[in-house]
Amino acid sequence: MSTGPFDVPSATGLYDVIHRRRDVRSQFNGEPVPGDVLTRVLAAAHAAPSVGLSQPWDFILVEDSGTRRAFHDHVQRERDVFAASLTGAEAERFAQIKIDGVLESSLSVVVTYDAERAGPAVLGRHAIADAGLYSVCLAIQNLWLAATAEGMGVGWVSFYREPFVQNLLGIPDGIRPVAWLCLGPVTHLEVVPDLERRGWRNRLPLETVVRRERW
Repeated sequence: MSTGPFDVPSATGLYDVIHRRRDVRSQFNGEPVPGDVLTRVLAAAHAAPSVGLSQPWDFILVEDSGTRRAFHDHVQRERDVFAASLTGAEAERFAQIKIDGVLESSLSVVVTYDAERAGPAVLGRHAIADAGLYSVCLAIQNLWLAATAEGMGVGWVSFYREPFVQNLLGIPDGIRPVAWLCLGPVTHLEVVPDLERRGWRNRLPLETVVRRERW
């Protein structure tokens, strides 16, 4: 196994995938995810680093239309709750933003966190309790980048209450649903992210978030 830097084409491809990745809402075409592609994407997620090699994630694959419809209805109710907190121009901007692709995507992948996995003595977690949760987020990012490299789109739906998802999917007590991801083939990926195109927020220049030695 090589321990040196990637060759230039491989490195360029990696950076391209990172910058091409989008949080997809409207571009799913409804076609199924090929089985071999799904296996590769999940394997990439499972290859993520984790604190103490605890691997505290599970991946629930949700295809049932009734389950996805029930979740979508819940998401829309939570959307209304958030919308009610906005006023003026911000409310107008949010009204134009689509927040999920639950019904349009081919598949949902719910990523969970098990704090008891490999416990109670998880190497490296004694001082930072959330290190396991961070590990799950790394798995999610791996999944997202792998899906992008495969020509798939991913959308992270965050407008939900954890107890609702636990009940809907029969998730045991103590297991947290961290991300409901919509996954599937897309017509295209937008060049400019949705929230920027809709005027919600702009990406900060790199130099404004890099600090040296101290804050």
